[in-house]
Amino acid sequence: MRHVPGIRLRSALLISAVAMAAFGVSPMASAAAVRTAASAAVTAYSGSLPNGTTWKAEIPAAWNGTLLLYSHGYLPTFAGVPNLPANAPDPRTGAALLAAGYGLTGSSYAAAGWALNTAPRDQLDTLAATVTAIGRRPHRVLAVGTSMGGLVTAKLAEIGRGKIHGALSTCGIVAGGAALGNYQLDAEFSISRLLAPRQHIKLAGYATVNEAFATTSALVAAVTQGQTTAAGRARVALASALYHAPSWPADRPAPAPGDHDAIQLGQYEWLRQSLQFTTPARFDIETSVGGQPAWNKGVDYRRLLEKSADRETVRAMYRKAGLDLRAELDHLTRDASLTADPVAVRRLFATSVPLGRLQMPVLTVHTTTDQLVPVQQEDAYRNAVSRSGRSGLLRQAYVARQGHCSFTPAELLAALYALEHRVKTGRWDAKTSAGALQRAALRLNLGGAAYVPYRPGNLLRESFSANDGIPFAYPGTP
Repeated sequence: MRHVPGIRLRSALLISAVAMAAFGVSPMASAAAVRTAASAAVTAYSGSLPNGTTWKAEIPAAWNGTLLLYSHGYLPTFAGVPNLPANAPDPRTGAALLAAGYGLTGSSYAAAGWALNTAPRDQLDTLAATVTAIGRRPHRVLAVGTSMGGLVTAKLAEIGRGKIHGALSTCGIVAGGAALGNYQLDAEFSISRLLAPRQHIKLAGYATVNEAFATTSALVAAVTQGQTTAAGRARVALASALYHAPSWPADRPAPAPGDHDAIQLGQYEWLRQSLQFTTPARFDIETSVGGQPAWNKGVDYRRLLEKSADRETVRAMYRKAGLDLRAELDHLTRDASLTADPVAVRRLFATSVPLGRLQMPVLTVHTTTDQLVPVQQEDAYRNAVSRSGRSGLLRQAYVARQGHCSFTPAELLAALYALEHRVKTGRWDAKTSAGALQRAALRLNLGGAAYVPYRPGNLLRESFSANDGIPFAYPGTP
């Protein structure tokens, strides 16, 4: 436990940085962009809702009639960042949108943390309040969201008929909160059993955020120590595969295919960093749903690894270390006994899992390397929309870049224009192909673009129904 203060400080710094990016405060936004927004002829509105949600809107003098309803990302309750309304992903993108004639509105949600209990309703109420304040109905409303806000946007796409006409989810948690918690739990479980077997590390069911930070300290220490030996590196590779940790560090070129040592090193660096954010974030999710909603009882870890795009790296590292991978996977399967609170599971599925029942056109955009919301989430979402028979309403696009939500204004505006074309015409007309989006983005001269053809791999704990079956069903959950 002596490591907790240092880990907590590093975690708090990381959480604050990620929260600022996801919430819509970009430290990279240029002063020129902010001045552009301030100097433009824009009318600002603000207000509050009965439940404490605050909202703000900006309408340019040359309004094109389209109002963007922006849903911001996850703001940890313990990050020390005020819960303020946001109406754009960052100041630079906001300035570009206003200059293009778009009206912007968005809220704080009723509270910080995992805000899905109220966020979709808060956003619809913000929309109504904005229309009342400006005294004019927009020609169309497009929902736009970032990270957790991308999940809010996916939910709005299923309930917003008649109020919202299209949705753009960026770097979104579109596989939902159940899958998110479960694949993170799988990685943490493998770390605790294989890299720290003599410790009792509490993986879920936190009474306080301090318990979550103590778990962060123990997991990070185990991963750091594990990286110093061949056996430890093999086990870190396994945890990274279960976690969907990227292999492409932001400060180095992508490793060559088959260079398993370089791939594992990149995964280790991302895993070690990301654990400091995602582990304490579980405290907020548990608080939101009133209990512990993640589980691994009934999971077959050998079967799970077979689905992973990183399985060859895991096998190579285990061979190099002289370890028996099958035996260790069977050990994890035998020990997998964590169960969830059924009430918390039901609440998580009710509030935080999109079912793919789209009521409007939806475009999603994701970076190909995302350490916090793995791009594999998009494959799970596509499957859900397909099962609902709504595939014609969904298009997905990808940007070849490292990092969570690291889009340029050009990439975001090009995606928005493609979605608006679909809303106006009723046709996609190939506007969302990688080539079309890339050309449209480059014409804007707003920071470059990197749209590419891409197909993500499997999300290992895909789950859009509490009764999907092993390995994703929680026994006894209705």
